[in-house]
Amino acid sequence: MMDGPRSDVGRWGGNPLQPPTTPSPEPEPEPDGRSRRGGGRSFWARCCGCCSCRNAADDDWGPEPSDSRGRGSSSGTRRPGSRGSDSRRPVSRGSGVNAAGDGTIREGMLVVNGVDLLSSRSDQNRREHHTDEYEYDELIVRRGQPFHMLLLLSRTYESSDRITLELLIGNNPEVGKGTHVIIPVGKGGSGGWKVQVVKASGQNLNLRVHTSPNAIIGKFQFTVRTQSDAGEFQLPFDPRNEIYILFNPWCPEDIVYVDHEDWRQEYVLNESGRIYYGTEAQIGERTWNYGQFDHGVLDACLYILDRRGMPYGGRGDPVNVSRVISAMVNSLDDNGVLIGNWSGDYSRGTNPSAWVGSVEILLSYLRTGYSVPYGQCWVFAGVTTTVLRSLGLATRTVTNFNSAHDTDTSLTMDIYFDENMKPLEHLNHDSVWNFHVWNDCWMKRPDLPSGFDGWQVVDATPQETSSGIFCCGPCSVESIKNGLVYMKYDTPFIFAEVNSDKVYWQRQDDGSFKIVYVEEKAIGTLIVTKAISSNMREDITYLYKHPEGSDAERKAVETAAAHGSKPNVYANRGSAEDVAMQVEAQDAVMGQDLMVSVMLINHSSSRRTVKLHLYLSVTFYTGVSGTIFKETKKEVELAPGASDRVTMPVAYKEYRPHLVDQGAMLLNVSGHVKESGQVLAKQHTFRLRTPDLSLTLLGAAVVGQECEVQIVFKNPLPVTLTNVVFRLEGSGLQRPKILNVGDIGGNETVTLRQSFVPVRPGPRQLIASLDSPQLSQVHGVIQVDVAPAPGDGGFFSDAGGDSHLGETIPMASRGGA
Repeated sequence: MMDGPRSDVGRWGGNPLQPPTTPSPEPEPEPDGRSRRGGGRSFWARCCGCCSCRNAADDDWGPEPSDSRGRGSSSGTRRPGSRGSDSRRPVSRGSGVNAAGDGTIREGMLVVNGVDLLSSRSDQNRREHHTDEYEYDELIVRRGQPFHMLLLLSRTYESSDRITLELLIGNNPEVGKGTHVIIPVGKGGSGGWKVQVVKASGQNLNLRVHTSPNAIIGKFQFTVRTQSDAGEFQLPFDPRNEIYILFNPWCPEDIVYVDHEDWRQEYVLNESGRIYYGTEAQIGERTWNYGQFDHGVLDACLYILDRRGMPYGGRGDPVNVSRVISAMVNSLDDNGVLIGNWSGDYSRGTNPSAWVGSVEILLSYLRTGYSVPYGQCWVFAGVTTTVLRSLGLATRTVTNFNSAHDTDTSLTMDIYFDENMKPLEHLNHDSVWNFHVWNDCWMKRPDLPSGFDGWQVVDATPQETSSGIFCCGPCSVESIKNGLVYMKYDTPFIFAEVNSDKVYWQRQDDGSFKIVYVEEKAIGTLIVTKAISSNMREDITYLYKHPEGSDAERKAVETAAAHGSKPNVYANRGSAEDVAMQVEAQDAVMGQDLMVSVMLINHSSSRRTVKLHLYLSVTFYTGVSGTIFKETKKEVELAPGASDRVTMPVAYKEYRPHLVDQGAMLLNVSGHVKESGQVLAKQHTFRLRTPDLSLTLLGAAVVGQECEVQIVFKNPLPVTLTNVVFRLEGSGLQRPKILNVGDIGGNETVTLRQSFVPVRPGPRQLIASLDSPQLSQVHGVIQVDVAPAPGDGGFFSDAGGDSHLGETIPMASRGGA
């Protein structure tokens, strides 16, 4: 359960709509700079019990942030905005060129004049390690896989010479923790490290370095030591020789190994994807720029681990790394990446619907150290996908439609009504989100019994605390499917999100409550992700739950419920049901009138009289509803076997004053059958569609050459859109760019043109969004096939530009309706 009150309007059940309080984009720290949540224990002690027992001498831990901007970053070695994550060198190493430290080079000493790590994007190392897309000049390799380097020596290498490679990470590197790796050339090091001489040619020595499949991930300092009869030499540390080591889904010995190349291409290397939202009947989709290879993003990912003080010795374990990321992508507890805001007031930050990718968010956090305003579930999930893919974990973004938020561990969604079946919102603390977005990442689980490897749920959206902190997962999808809620981490909460039942309670005349209806197929009705190698939608519900109504599915629910807070909730279930009810809402567009209807069907051989109530309100996508703004009551006579439809028209002027994010509405329908006493109850959510942006490429796209895109938008509303902001972003095409275009009149059409310079060849996605106080959730995308620069197979520079913030752009043309 949460430690603090549920004060976020639109996020927690039981909070009526009221004038919102905007979360601060720069939360104030505690007086001592530390979070007080969790009884004063450090984040890592609460997140991972195995790492909680440390002593004061364990400098790998590092201090927690000294203030909300993270100037006391745990590593003590990087500045937000610097190109590296560990730029300070240990002062005891590399200060001299020989063992005596006096700088004397003796005759016959084996001196390393230089190192070529073969780190360019076109070199063999980067290509073989699938890291050639990272916009970095440094060597980036994946663990458990060999790479090559060239040592430039002062003389010919002789058999009596001894050469040792060393890699170091953290403030106080130690061999026993894997933070100081010593690898003698020609001999095996510890944990699978070894170095072999491939070729010695004159003063050049070509080496093949094998890294451990269990190596710590991060940015290592690198040095070379030599020993000969003339003395010892150490190569000084050089930031150009730093080496990034990542997880390796291509290595069978790595526990993140994925045995499908098409999976690796999609879930590790794809820089863009689709995120699904809306309702099960009205699924919307948007393209998201993950941008895991953009310059600065990998440093931002490592900074996230540094910022919270994750021990370097634990950074080789993907279970621990993914759990920390799930906590640090949200700002609660730890001043992490994103501030959540469900209030509808985003005046002190960015509307979550306006983001088009993760790059702008992560680079802002890296540059300033401040949490970025604002995020909601799909933004948290999009950023998490970026971070985990950048670090080398196969990760995908998953949407669960009709996602339950169970606040009392009952593993049921409890909805309360008065005697007339009108919702009692002040009692409805459980909520059913229209959709919720989280992540799956692939790994083995050596910390669990066999059978729970594979996809693991990680959810960075702050909902309930886990061990006193706002994080969730990793949780085996297999344990969710079978209701094994005692498996770590956070299985009970996630199980309830996908496979609990909706229980309707009615207040009786004596004030007590009675279960009048149990809806068994209302939660987790559809779970989807982007399909591999296409932009199609893939249904993965079968991975999370057995078929609805099957014996296996009921067994999973009952097994889980037995471990919940209300194990006997299914006692005293209702009466016979011979009148069926279907709820429908027409597919409506924002700004237009709409119609909702209820179909009643009498399956009995006798006449039935139904007293029907319809209550319509707006709702946040989190299931928190506003005040009822329209209702209809009607008594319907049904002949045996007959049906009848009750309709309720809704005009734009009726719903416009009440609209909140996502343009969603909630229809509560309840009824009572006079003859049988049957109670009818149904909640139906639907949304108003928003228009798309139309993007057109004007001319061919070539690396290093300027090209232009045209964006066309028509305002669907009869009112003026004020303070309109466009966002434009695409990995390899355009760094995040913000365009301020002013006002757009009612039903007006506008056209913009923007130039950009591609920096990487191949198929790319250019993504745009529009946001204004009157209209959001407007976006568009175009695929751009970029040709290599003439006479070159590739090109990289910052020609795509830095983030352009607040640029005012004149419209190329305007048109009427």
